[in-house]
Amino acid sequence: MMQTGAFRGFEVAMHDPGIAVITFNQPERLNGMSQPMKRDLVETLLQAQMDDQVRVVVFTGSGRAFSAGDDITGRPVNWGGEALVPDIPPGHHNTIGTYEGLRALSQPLNVAVRNLDKLSIAAINGVAVQTGFSLALACDFRIASSEARMGSATLRFGLLPDEGGQFLLVQLLGVAKTMDFLMRKRIVAAQEAFELGLVHEVVPPEALMARTMAFATELANGPQVAMRLLKRTVYNAAEMTFAHALDDIAAKTMVSDHHPDAREGVAAFRERREPRFNAWIEGR
Repeated sequence: MMQTGAFRGFEVAMHDPGIAVITFNQPERLNGMSQPMKRDLVETLLQAQMDDQVRVVVFTGSGRAFSAGDDITGRPVNWGGEALVPDIPPGHHNTIGTYEGLRALSQPLNVAVRNLDKLSIAAINGVAVQTGFSLALACDFRIASSEARMGSATLRFGLLPDEGGQFLLVQLLGVAKTMDFLMRKRIVAAQEAFELGLVHEVVPPEALMARTMAFATELANGPQVAMRLLKRTVYNAAEMTFAHALDDIAAKTMVSDHHPDAREGVAAFRERREPRFNAWIEGR
């Protein structure tokens, strides 16, 4: 079962029907991230992946930031929550330590978000920059408050978008626009982010969570097996040839065509009613 409660830098709550809401809860630090926090988030996402009751995962922030990226203040942190995994030395003491720390401790968070078979939504309530921005880009959907601002802007510190932000931006913007976005250190308002295709919707601040939860409920009530298979094949298609993509979706269709949700969908169509998917989760 997915654990709920307060952990290092975030809280987890479950809402019907199977929506896990992860809220970054260090507003005084603009929800800056650290490696212990990232490792706990990876563990939380592993639990979400393996818990059949979790259908959709929502990320959001508290205060005026979604997440301002890595916490580089150097101040000690009072997390106010339990650790899900033990601490590991962070690396960065030399060049190979930086490489290994990124590959083993920092980058796995965005990998875990992208590899999660359940659909994910970033509800971007405020500032989302650097690693906070790349985490939002790793989600399947992004809904932004009209007061949100977002960008990578790592070059402002002479740093790189080292947790996959450049890859995720290329997928959304293409090479030319990504070059402009990163090299010019752009941080854009929510409406411009929408026009660029970085977010799916922009809503008033007071409507952000209501709209996000309504959308999450829509997704959660859909046929979970087919949706998870479709998510995987869409991301696979972005990096495959057409022939490989055809084979990939054929292999996944072997599962979905013979699942009870498919029989329910056909029966509902013939009976002119709304389908009731996910009996396998609900015990029907």
